[in-house]
Amino acid sequence: MKGRIHSLESFGTVDGPGIRFVTFMQGCPLRCLYCHNPDTWDVHADCKYEMTPEELLAEVNRYRSFIVTGGVTVTGGEPLLQADFVRDFFKLCVADGIHTALDTSGILLTEQALEVLEYTQLALLDIKTMNPKLHVRLTGSKGEHPLRFLEELETRGLPTWIRHVVVPGMTDNESDLDRLGQYVARFKVVEKIEVLPYHTMGEFKYLQLGIPYPLKGIGALSAERLQVARDILSQYKPIG
Repeated sequence: MKGRIHSLESFGTVDGPGIRFVTFMQGCPLRCLYCHNPDTWDVHADCKYEMTPEELLAEVNRYRSFIVTGGVTVTGGEPLLQADFVRDFFKLCVADGIHTALDTSGILLTEQALEVLEYTQLALLDIKTMNPKLHVRLTGSKGEHPLRFLEELETRGLPTWIRHVVVPGMTDNESDLDRLGQYVARFKVVEKIEVLPYHTMGEFKYLQLGIPYPLKGIGALSAERLQVARDILSQYKPIG
């Protein structure tokens, strides 16, 4: 079995604790308006790497001395679209004493996807919005699956960081932010909320792919609006 991998990052510092080896998997079922990696959407598109779990672990071990304070993170795209590969890779990592983190939208609740959690030591769960209508507009999908995924993480007692992208005029609504904070406050496994400001650095990829940029004309989130979001959410959980 080989995983289809978009790219690898050997010195990641923003996808989990410590310095991490980050694997970006190819393929995603969502079409988030603010996605900055549209080149990962198609699981069958040309990708830079096709590797077995053993081959990927061998690549990780080349950088073992650098990630001793961190571990590995698998992200995407949506990594659970290739759940069997991620499961086997994480199983090898855990056996080798390497910390594992899964960055997911929680959109997939298949048996194979949930098997990955048996070898996951930290979940980074993206919650796009608590507003059901806005969730459909933002992602093309209903929002109940990520919330059910969080329930599964709670049942398993799996340490979790919530990630929330704050987009001006869309997900910076103060009542929606407060609703998100209230919701995640009841989950013991949630250690913190990472507030991620919207940026436009991925716009050039849409141009390269010949795809219209959905949020054309919306500027990056201001420092002031970012602080408002942080202040609201910090009432409920620590902020990352």
